Amino acid sequence: MQVFAAEHFNEVVQEWTCAAAPIHDPETGEVLGVVDLTSKMTQVHPYSLALAVSTARAAEAQLRLDMHERDTRLRARYVQRVKQGDDARALLTPRGRVLMQHPHAWLPGTPVALPPGGGELVLPSGEAAFAEPVGDDDAFVVRALRERSARARPVLRLNLLNRDRGAADANGTNVGLRRRHSEILALLWASRDGMTTEELGADLYGDTAKASSVRGEMARLRKLLEPWITTEPYRIHGDVDCDVGRVQELLRRGEIVRAAEEYQGSLLPHSEAPGVVRERDALERWVRHAVMTADDREALWALAPVAGRARRPAGLEGAAAAPRLPRPAPQSGGGAGRALAQRARYELSSRCVTA
Repeated sequence: MQVFAAEHFNEVVQEWTCAAAPIHDPETGEVLGVVDLTSKMTQVHPYSLALAVSTARAAEAQLRLDMHERDTRLRARYVQRVKQGDDARALLTPRGRVLMQHPHAWLPGTPVALPPGGGELVLPSGEAAFAEPVGDDDAFVVRALRERSARARPVLRLNLLNRDRGAADANGTNVGLRRRHSEILALLWASRDGMTTEELGADLYGDTAKASSVRGEMARLRKLLEPWITTEPYRIHGDVDCDVGRVQELLRRGEIVRAAEEYQGSLLPHSEAPGVVRERDALERWVRHAVMTADDREALWALAPVAGRARRPAGLEGAAAAPRLPRPAPQSGGGAGRALAQRARYELSSRCVTA
């Protein structure tokens, strides 16, 4: 669009002329930014709008090229994961766009709404399926859950947030986990491509790591969760739903309020394993930064209760004061609502300790 001088509503800027064109995400169609050319009326060029539009289209073309190159790399990397087995499978981007299907086209042509972090879902056709994140959650392998394949591929549900020992539900059966096993699962979830014995030992024990200790712990863990743990390298395999993954995927999608609601507390808060400490601090910083920059008071209120628990996430100690503030009614707006949100943000940020 182009706005000439006096077409501006505000008289202060009526000596300026602006030409602008949006840049869209080639995958979702969302507006990513705007190319804007602004100059005084006496200096404006008749081709300003054409230049803005051309520049925006060039940027979109480059983004589309990058997307196609990324799609090609994903197909090459995960083609065997899609084609293995007799059940219907597909490779999807985190936004639900279908990249590959096997053995035939069984998914709709429109993007599929994937659950955060993977897990069970219902397709538009009404058929049940399971989405498994692969790599660093840069793609998902979706598998049809027909009756036969559902029995062959049980689901493991992991909860690792705000607890010293993880909670595991192995296809409906509760599995008691020792603290060390919980730490191993947290590290394997963070490294979806797998870890060697040496890498896992360094993240569990630091400089005192012994390969025999790692192998012993893994042998005991595999007796409990053998269908979901592979070796060479050690890796979480199969249909796994993890609370950490749900929070991470919601953050990637920009759904900050839902991410704050899912974030129940620190990852294994009392663990001192070097790798767990690293992953815990990274997740806490990610959540805190997302909430503090979201400009959404509901995200602040959703995260505030976390600070009142036994171990507060790094940098969120000041959030304990937020629950004492009167929460504004959803319909309240204007200055009062903004003032309460600003006060909550001030209470949260003014006492933060840098992680």
